[in-house]
Amino acid sequence: MTQQQRQALDELLRHGPLDVGGDVAEQRAIFHEMIASIPLPDDVSAKQDELGGVPVVVVETADLDPASVILYFHGGAYALGSAPDSVGLAADVARRARARVISVDYRLAPEHPFPAAVDDAVAAYRALLGQGVPSSRIAFVGESAGGGLVASTLVALKGATLPQPSSAAVFSPWADLTVSGASIVDKATLDPALTPEALRTRARDYLGTHDPAQPLASPIFADLTGLPPLLIQVGSHEILLDDAIRLAARAAQHDVPVELQVWPEVPHVFQGFAAVLDDADRALNAAAAFIKRNWTD
Repeated sequence: MTQQQRQALDELLRHGPLDVGGDVAEQRAIFHEMIASIPLPDDVSAKQDELGGVPVVVVETADLDPASVILYFHGGAYALGSAPDSVGLAADVARRARARVISVDYRLAPEHPFPAAVDDAVAAYRALLGQGVPSSRIAFVGESAGGGLVASTLVALKGATLPQPSSAAVFSPWADLTVSGASIVDKATLDPALTPEALRTRARDYLGTHDPAQPLASPIFADLTGLPPLLIQVGSHEILLDDAIRLAARAAQHDVPVELQVWPEVPHVFQGFAAVLDDADRALNAAAAFIKRNWTD
């Protein structure tokens, strides 16, 4: 059954309307329509709010521990997506981790280029700490560009001498905006969702004149010393496979406790398809277990 599920998901993505590298306004609308077509479970609450002047969506499910918070960063190649669009996957994480999730609606490129997203992430976290939530009860989660943003934000927190969260889990992180990993070419025919050209287009939108190897843009080039325990999940059928592998290697090189999980024959951010893919359900359970294991009182 799992193999059939993987094949069905591959076909769905290959024939979907989303073009990550296409016209920004058009693709934002398509992305939103795709997400909006999937109804949320009845037990999910999503409320607009703000943290440190940054818009957020607070996502809650039944039986959560109000003392535990996941700061969530959506994907979309720094140009697409939004906190409201992330509620479905964020709620899946919230339910399994039994924590409140705050999804950060960071500013998008090309209107707001680098380092706007990092600045917003740091501001939201700083405000959460200011509300009295201890860093030991905060975890970061991000997918795709949001996964790269998690790592970049952790590096920025170190530079700002702010305490690190208890842990971070990233799904299919885009961690190299030079778009130079070997899998960019090697996995291009297998990836049903992303293309090298799309990533290069969005990287230019986000970076402008900034060096794509700048550590806060591409954390695989950063000094990761002192970061909290890190879980990285990635599919073997995606062009960002090497981003995940190299981020894990960089973390290990700098003595960061890191777990890398490569899930076979699944696509980019496969965790978002837990309703139809058993691997996604298992991956989310593993991520939640990792987060809960690293809470401290």
